Order: sequence, then structure tokens, then C-alpha cells
Amino acid sequence: LSELGSESAKIKAMGIMDKLSTDKTVKVLNILEKNIQDGSKLSTLLNHNNDTEDEERLWRDLIMERVTKSADACLTAINIMTSPNMPKAVYIEDVIERIIQYTKFHLQNTLYPQYDPVYRVDPHGGGVLSSKAKRAKCSTHKQRVIVMLYNKVCDIVSSLSELLEIQLLTDTTILQVSSMGITPFFVENVSELQLCAIKLVTAVSTL
Repeated sequence: LSELGSESAKIKAMGIMDKLSTDKTVKVLNILEKNIQDGSKLSTLLNHNNDTEDEERLWRDLIMERVTKSADACLTAINIMTSPNMPKAVYIEDVIERIIQYTKFHLQNTLYPQYDPVYRVDPHGGGVLSSKAKRAKCSTHKQRVIVMLYNKVCDIVSSLSELLEIQLLTDTTILQVSSMGITPFFVENVSELQLCAIKLVTAVSTL
């Protein structure tokens, strides 16, 4: 899926995606939707009090692998949809909604807590950590896999603004996209995401 994501970006840049068979492209999008769904609601936060540190790490690695795979599926699908001169059949509502659902969930539950301590929840008590505890636990060091996911999600948000300019979406979907575009401005340390969100909010406001 990672390879498919980068290859689809190249094909999009070359402007030849529309040369592919529509039936096959739609089939690919339906398969991608299943892969997006697989990681769209997986929590990456450690919350297994009875597990050893090694077990927790293994569990997290497994979850992050599935979440990253879903991000690649999102990117591939949106690269297809935002390519020039694509037929109407590729703008499948369920796939678009799934991409938005995935992005919103992992911004809120995976990336914001990693980048901004205010969004962190105490994994043992289940409550929000105090400001002092948040500051103490806040680390500038990020796992490589989190940085990779962050970059992929930035690309997805940026591509969603392109999609809005191409395809008319339902009011419900537009509302979800709007909240996704506004929230990053209340989060610290996500300047790249905020730039992508500006594009998204601008695209929404011009509808």
C-alpha cells in the first residue's frame, strides 16, 4: 500500500490516471475502502495496565502498522479522485466519508495527543492529566512512525481541499470537513498541518 500510494502520486502528477479503465479503478477504490476501514477506529494509545512493557510495545507496533497501512490506502484513494479528468464514477461517497472518518479519528486520538500535551489523557486513570503532569510528560522526541503518520495525514488534509474543488459533497460531509479544518488552529506544534488546514478551510468557504 505504501508503494501504491507513492506510485498513484506519480501517475496523478503525470496526468494519466484517467487512461485507466473506470471499472478497474472503481474496484481498486472499493478494496482501498476496506483497508481504510481496518485502521479507521484503532486507538494507538497504550492502555493495557496488566501487560509488560515489551507486550505493550509489540501491541502498539502492530496497531501502528495497521493505522499506517490505512493512511496509505487513504492517500491512494484520494490521489485517484483528485487526478485530472477523472470520470464521475470514481467519486464514491462511502470512500470519501471513510477517508474523512479515518483522518478525524487519528488527528484527535493519535496525532494531537502526541504533539500537544493538552490533548493527552492519563492512560492509567483515564482522566485528563494536570497541566504540571502534562508539561513533565511532554517530550519533543517523536517516534519515526508517528512523524510518518503525521506527514501522511497532512497530505490527506491537503488533498481533501483539492477534492472539494472538484467534487460536490453532501452537507454532512462538508460539516465534518469544516470541523477537521478548524481544529488544528487550537493545537500546538502542528504548523505543517495548520498550513494544510488553511487550504481546506479556504476550499470550504468558496463553496
